[in-house]
Amino acid sequence: MIVLGLTGSIGMGKSTAAQMFMDAGIPVYSADETVHKLYSGVAAPLIEAAFPGVTENGVVDRAELSKAVIGNPEALKKLESIIHPLVRSEENAFRKTAELQGAKLVVIDIPLLFETGGDERVDKILVVSAPADVQKKRVLARSDMTPEKLEAILKRQTPDAEKRGRADFVVNTDQSFDATRAEINDIIRVLTDS
Repeated sequence: MIVLGLTGSIGMGKSTAAQMFMDAGIPVYSADETVHKLYSGVAAPLIEAAFPGVTENGVVDRAELSKAVIGNPEALKKLESIIHPLVRSEENAFRKTAELQGAKLVVIDIPLLFETGGDERVDKILVVSAPADVQKKRVLARSDMTPEKLEAILKRQTPDAEKRGRADFVVNTDQSFDATRAEINDIIRVLTDS
C-alpha cells in the first residue's frame, strides 16, 4: 500500500484536492477532520484542563482556544502535546483499516506534514500550491480570518517554495477544477499502476 502525504500551506486547496481523491475512490485520512472530532470528544476535557474556559458544553470553542495559543509558542506546544498523539493514533487506525481492506493507495492529508515530521511516515508527498496573492485572497475570505491571524499561521508553516522543493508531486490549484482533477487522476495512475 502506498501512503501519499497531502500537504500545502493554508488556503492552497488541500480540502479540494482531498475531495478529488475521495471522488476517485481513494481512502483519505484528514488530520483536520480528526482534530474537529477530537475537539468535541475525547480531547475536550484534556484541553479544558490545560486551558480553562476554552470549552462550552464539553466542546472546544475554537475561537477561544485560538486566543489562548496564537502568538504564544509555549501554549501552542502544550496544545500540540495533547492533540498530536491523539491524531496520530487515529491515523494509525485508518492505515490499518485501509490495508486490511486491500487499498493500493491512501492519502494522508496533514497541513503541517513537514512541521510535525509526518513526511517520514509517508511514501510520497503531494504539495498543493498557488501564488501568494491567490492564497491571501482565499484565506482572507474566511469569516474568522484576519491579516494578523494569517501572518501568525504562515510563520508556523514551512514556506511554500520549500514544500514544493521537497515534494514528489506539485499540483498548482490556481487553475480550473477540471485541470486540477486531471492532474490528481494522473498522480493516482502513476502510483497505482506500478
